[in-house]
Amino acid sequence: MDRPNYITPSGYSALKAEYDALFGGERPKLVETISWAAGNGDRSENGDYIYGRKRLREIDRRLGWLSRRMKAAKVVDPAQQPDRSRVYFGATVTVADEDDNQRVLTLVGDDEAEAGTGHVGWNSPFARALRGATLGDVRRVTLPGGEREYEILAISYP
Repeated sequence: MDRPNYITPSGYSALKAEYDALFGGERPKLVETISWAAGNGDRSENGDYIYGRKRLREIDRRLGWLSRRMKAAKVVDPAQQPDRSRVYFGATVTVADEDDNQRVLTLVGDDEAEAGTGHVGWNSPFARALRGATLGDVRRVTLPGGEREYEILAISYP
């Protein structure tokens, strides 16, 4: 991985909770079901066995991905940001476009990004354009629909 995987403490907790739920809850139950199904005889036509093995592979893949992401994670608490006048990781930013439409965005780790709630990934084009901006700055963002300019109206940290 060439760049750090920044993540907020709550985002790291969510990854850890998912890992624990899969590893400590769902996976052991599934292994038990597969063992029971394997003991029933012919495995080639045994739905519990076939689909159980398929689901187990999916869980193991997800556990591996979560493990790698947590190992590479660099937890950054936005509340500890010393320079609150600029947009950095964890900032909640209010921006307005050319049509004076306002949006409130929070810059979070890529693993916790969710555009519908206004959580934008740190390495997204929008976040890269906003990095280091101060109040009143106008930043040009290249989006799939074309280029747009956004003015920074407010910056806050938790």
